[in-house]
Amino acid sequence: MTLRRRGEKATISIQEHMAIDVCPGPIRPIKQISDYFPRFPRGLPPDAGPRAAAPPDTPARPAAASAGRRSPSDGARDDDEDVDQLFGAYGASPGPGPAPSPGRPPAKPLEEEPDADGYESDDCTALGTLDFSLLYDQENNALHCTIAKAKGLKPMDHNGLADPYVKLHLLPGASKANKLRTKTLRNTLNPTWNETLTYYGITDEDMIRKTLRISVCDEDKFRHNEFIGETRVPLKKLKPNHTKTFSICLEKQLPVDKTEDKSLEERGRILVSLKYSSQKQGLLVGIVRCAHLAAMDANGYSDPYVKIYLKPDVDKKSKHKTAVKKKTLNPEFNEEFCYEIKHGDLAKKTLEITVWDYDIGKSNDFIGGVVLGINAKGERLKHWFDCLKNKDKRIERWHTLTNELPGAVLSD
Repeated sequence: MTLRRRGEKATISIQEHMAIDVCPGPIRPIKQISDYFPRFPRGLPPDAGPRAAAPPDTPARPAAASAGRRSPSDGARDDDEDVDQLFGAYGASPGPGPAPSPGRPPAKPLEEEPDADGYESDDCTALGTLDFSLLYDQENNALHCTIAKAKGLKPMDHNGLADPYVKLHLLPGASKANKLRTKTLRNTLNPTWNETLTYYGITDEDMIRKTLRISVCDEDKFRHNEFIGETRVPLKKLKPNHTKTFSICLEKQLPVDKTEDKSLEERGRILVSLKYSSQKQGLLVGIVRCAHLAAMDANGYSDPYVKIYLKPDVDKKSKHKTAVKKKTLNPEFNEEFCYEIKHGDLAKKTLEITVWDYDIGKSNDFIGGVVLGINAKGERLKHWFDCLKNKDKRIERWHTLTNELPGAVLSD
């Protein structure tokens, strides 16, 4: 503002003149653009906003509150009067009635509605769904897992798609030893596999205490594969010889319980057949296959083979070995060995079966073993007893390998 001396005529600058013309009277709140263009939550039609904000029994609003619905033909003077009336309510002294209520922006009640982005917390929508079926074949000790398809998977690549595959693990247990996986499908968020993956050597005990973990991952050629989502199914939910179909929302990665009882730690399974042949006057021992063996090599696999002894072995001639199967944790051998022995002498004998990992240039690694005989327990004793009782009948049983074998020489 320009200063003047006493008796001097007052002069007003052009800036002060413009300020007086533009801002006459007391200072009032500055108008905001949102008063002319109310904001609406996403998904709400613009024409439904102002009507939805007022209940049916609300009294008529001042003219300024409905300025957004006035036609463009109304004069600018009327608009200015409406705005002055609107903001005058904020500066007015409190009266006997609720004066401030007509001056509230019409969009205020709508902003209190739930956020439209709440779906992002729903893993089902964010990660996708997986359709699959499970069948426990009790007679053949097999668990068949049919992976059908997935829908709405989370995009993992720069192109907004993914290269998904499914992998299976049985818990508790070493992931390398019992991992199965489907093929990879490229550039899709809705893959269809229709693949059946089978676990062999599954017993009724496994069906009670084990859980199947099904993970969907994105394969990446130049980096580590990325996790998309998973689901877990306790096997006790399945009925023997009945197919159960699932359509489940994928979840975020769940922690694996590392406090498992170490006594349940397994080294794998082996399928053994026993038969006493009256014609050959001897015991026929069949090494059919192994499943879920412990990985002994740096590549995450083993080169397994099986050795068997019938003890006590006075002549040191009871040792038999299968062929070596390269780079596998689920080898198939289908080999049979014969011990010439009288049926009556079998009650005094013990059959020791050990599984080894073959290494070149160094000693072979012991994977696990099992002992069948009159001094065994549980299924091992029952298998031996059934063989003695049923001549000329081939009896197959799955047995769990342990990392300790009493009486065995742990070297090859």
